[in-house]
Formats: sequence, C-alpha cells, structure tokens
Amino acid sequence: MAKVELKKPIVDEIAAAVKDAQSVVLVDYRGLTVEQDTQLRKQLREAGITYKVYKNTMMNFAFKGTDCESLLPYLEGPSAIAISTEDATAPARELCKFAKTADALEVKGGIVEGTAYDADGIKEVAKIPSREELLSRLLGSMQSPITNFARVIKQIAEKDGETGAEAPAEAEAAPAAEEAPAEAEAAPAEEAPAAE
Repeated sequence: MAKVELKKPIVDEIAAAVKDAQSVVLVDYRGLTVEQDTQLRKQLREAGITYKVYKNTMMNFAFKGTDCESLLPYLEGPSAIAISTEDATAPARELCKFAKTADALEVKGGIVEGTAYDADGIKEVAKIPSREELLSRLLGSMQSPITNFARVIKQIAEKDGETGAEAPAEAEAAPAAEEAPAEAEAAPAEEAPAAE
C-alpha cells in the first residue's frame, strides 16, 4: 500500500471530526508526564471532549477548506487537538484549567464557533462559564424576584396578623381613654364652684 492510501483515512477522520465541531483547540503537550497526560485525557473525556495527537501534516491536509484553516500557522512542533461538538467553551476551559497545574501544557490557538483565536484569546474564552452554569444562573435570576415578592407578601401577611390580634385590645383601650378625659374635665368644673 502507498503512504497516501495509509494517510487518507486519518486525514478523513480529522476532517470529519472538525467539520461539525463547535470548537477546536490546539495544544503543545511536550513535557507532560505520562501521569499528567493520562489525567488530562480522562478529564477531557469526562467533559465530552475528543483529544488526540496527530501529525501536523495530517492536520494540515484535514484543515484545508474548513474553518480550521486559520489554525495552520500553529501547526509547528508536537500538536494535540481537542474537539467539542456540544459545548463551545469546554475545550478552552478544560485545557486552561489543566494548564494551571501542568506548566508544560501550552495552548497554541483555536477556533470557537467559527472564530479563530490565538493563545490569549483562548484563555479569555476559557473564562466563559459552561452552558449549564449559565442556564442555572439565568434560572436563579428569574426565581429571585419571585422569591423576594413571596417573602414580602409573607411579611405583610404576618404583620397584618399581628395588627389584627392587637386591634381588639386597642379597641377596648380606646373607650376607656375617652371616658378618662371626660372625667378629667368634670373634675375641674366641680372644683371651680367650690373656690367661689
């Protein structure tokens, strides 16, 4: 078999993987220990990210004519590719998080939803929370006003309940207070004629 025939399935595999990808990130993995590499692969697999090491020439052929063509300048030295078809920010987020503990892992660049980013751009994309986290924040912000409204209504109801219990006592005290001033007025009137 000719070398071209052996390489074509690998090029087709890469091209198929990046065709439907929401994001593709290239990294330089030189210097990672076997343990670190195994841990990285496990972490990426759990996040639903495909991570593979390919020859640069294979990726070069596969990237031509796709959104990933802008990654061709980064294909120098050993390169691994992380691909996600579901979460656009997941590869950047997971790789940058791992790079904090493993200095040897170097992010080269990537494509996120058709837009090319250099290493610094990918680090900024990594700061974007996951879709699930954003949805939970949105739900929390939508529930917050409802919860606050319910709390205020409850406090008003409790206050009205306390006021309602105090109202009869106030009603009983009010006639007694009205009688007391009448008696006080009558007393000076009686004293006045006695002085004459």
